[in-house]
Amino acid sequence: MVEIPVRAEVTVAPEFPGGGAWRQVGALCEATAAAVAPVVAAGGVPVVFSGDCLVGGAVIAGVQRAGVDPAVVWFDGHGDVQTVETSTSGYLGGMSLRLATGAHPELYADAFGLRPLAPERAILVDARDLDPAEADYLATSPTGRITVAGVAASAVPEGKLVLHVDLDVIDPADLPGLKFPVPGGPSVDEVLAACALLVATGRVAAVHIACSWLPPTDEQQRAYREEVVARFADLV
Repeated sequence: MVEIPVRAEVTVAPEFPGGGAWRQVGALCEATAAAVAPVVAAGGVPVVFSGDCLVGGAVIAGVQRAGVDPAVVWFDGHGDVQTVETSTSGYLGGMSLRLATGAHPELYADAFGLRPLAPERAILVDARDLDPAEADYLATSPTGRITVAGVAASAVPEGKLVLHVDLDVIDPADLPGLKFPVPGGPSVDEVLAACALLVATGRVAAVHIACSWLPPTDEQQRAYREEVVARFADLV
């Protein structure tokens, strides 16, 4: 269980079925989408925290259930565009964006009613660590790529947005203890500034923060994470 130091108004804790990882992911995503939808329908902007990126598709589905057809701005140190066929590790989180844009719907989207986004309705921010298969896919995909410094209202898809931030987009020197650290990234302040710019447009329908980190090593690290999480929670 990932420790996320946030005081949540709603905690999603579904009963997980047997039958393998995909069914468990589907149950978690269904419960998350059901929690997101009424907040969006009431005019709110939910901020969802989770342990990995697979919940990003559930946040999109919840926004869709509220009658909004969003695009997604996907901040991540990685591409998250693997498929079952291309992944060399089998790590499902490394497929998250590709699943949200239509890969393997029978395993993912169909389980919780996600209408997969057209690839051009997604844009990757940073993604500085790509496997060869991901680089090949993105070279011809309509999914765009920009840097954190290049984030601007004119650089992302039109209309309402789901803002997804995997915290491993941040340089590990500024956020130690990440599961999959990628050196050479932006600071916490730089990522927050880019997110705030998009929130200020009034177009963000929901925010998803993936806390892809290992258990804290000491109280100082725990306290720092609490500060970082609070700053992202205060985006909206």
